Amino acid sequence: MTLRVAGHADRDAIAAMLARAFADDPATSYILPDPVDRAKRLPRLFRLLFEGDAGGMRLVTPGGEAATLWRAPGEADVPLWEIVRRAPALLHALGGGVVRALRVSEAMEAHHPKGDYWYLHIAGCDPVAQGRGLGGAAVRGGLERGAGRWPAYLETATERNLGFYRALGFEVTAEWRVPKGGPLFWSMLRPAD
Repeated sequence: MTLRVAGHADRDAIAAMLARAFADDPATSYILPDPVDRAKRLPRLFRLLFEGDAGGMRLVTPGGEAATLWRAPGEADVPLWEIVRRAPALLHALGGGVVRALRVSEAMEAHHPKGDYWYLHIAGCDPVAQGRGLGGAAVRGGLERGAGRWPAYLETATERNLGFYRALGFEVTAEWRVPKGGPLFWSMLRPAD
């Protein structure tokens, strides 16, 4: 399958697809506990995350069923000035969930490995298209386009994803919980090829 680099024109469609993919994710459910509010806010959040990952690698399947957003080596953590600059948009996207979102973000950054690596920030597949190999193709596409020359790192709060990522060469390096009642996460690392 030939993936393509996603551009600004793809933002809204990818954000809507990712909102569906993460509708019941433990992390997004913790950040935005009300399912109706979550459904309204997740597309806004994923539009912001899509734009924030413009400096890395954004890949999408030909039909837009799956996408991956990668941050380049040395760019995994978001600088404080960037968070402050985007604060109004984040508040609009997250509403009352902003404090929980910052808690999740801080915990994630605290568990990032040392050194340079490609960070698989977001990988999602539309629920109606799952089970057809599209999500795996989207991740493999990123590994083939450059991430494979470096270690690749991700974290997931969904236990059923562990086997999926192990099949792609990732191994669990840590298991941890977001403070103050947050979800359980697994850190996963894939060595360079």
